[in-house]
Amino acid sequence: MDKSNERRGVRRLHFNWPVWFAEDFKGVLSQGQMVDVSRGGLAFTCSAERGHPNPGQWITIRFSVPRFGPDDAFGMANFIRSGRICQVDTTKTFLKRIAVQFADPLPFDPQEQAYSSVQDTASV
Repeated sequence: MDKSNERRGVRRLHFNWPVWFAEDFKGVLSQGQMVDVSRGGLAFTCSAERGHPNPGQWITIRFSVPRFGPDDAFGMANFIRSGRICQVDTTKTFLKRIAVQFADPLPFDPQEQAYSSVQDTASV
């Protein structure tokens, strides 16, 4: 996607990590690749061949985000969030880029936390 078309006002953590999604978790889950994440939503790519979510549709997503703790401790925080599809773009003929707004935001800002950790390390 062309960065000049970026309409989101919130800075995001660019993070390539698997995500699993479905209309509900009672059925078959589809896998995607996270592109970026913020407290209020995420974007991921998925195969366009098997169909994909449409704008306005609600889906449930399972994903992980890096979490920094005291004394430079590092781990992954796991989440399951429902959200509304805000945008669907074709990135390549076989990939779709899906943007999702969470119904319930994350308890921390992944981008801000990662930036703070880098700043803390740089000042040492």
